Amino acid sequence: MATVELLFSALPEHVRTARLVAAAVARRAGVDEAVLDELRLAVGEACSRAVGLHISNGVTSPVRVVLIEDEKKFSIEVGDDAPGPSAAALTAARGAGGAPGSAQDDGGADGEDDMGLAVISGLVDDVEVSADESGGLIRMSWPTTPAHVLS
Repeated sequence: MATVELLFSALPEHVRTARLVAAAVARRAGVDEAVLDELRLAVGEACSRAVGLHISNGVTSPVRVVLIEDEKKFSIEVGDDAPGPSAAALTAARGAGGAPGSAQDDGGADGEDDMGLAVISGLVDDVEVSADESGGLIRMSWPTTPAHVLS
């Protein structure tokens, strides 16, 4: 299992770099070319959300992106260190069956967190969102196809 970890300052201009690195590693891992645009968009949304949470909460630690290549799937984890009830409320709403932006979801004062999670949920079949007082984590994964051996 190969792992790549990317840490970047919570600045919007670094989100593009995270998207490009994620797409390059996903391509190498065997993720289908047809879903790479969706993968880039999902990573961009997750990283933009983390950057926004860091900025709005005055968090100075870097945003974490972990790219994990397994035999059958490729996973991306985007972590933030932003505390607060909005992250916990998002997790509770999703655990109770409420989709981001639903009536059960009262996280995010302006709904931007909700919209980003809704976009991610629409793009990625296998996604998990978790959060607590120390921050949040979005885990996304895609199936991979085995590399063909050339003879």
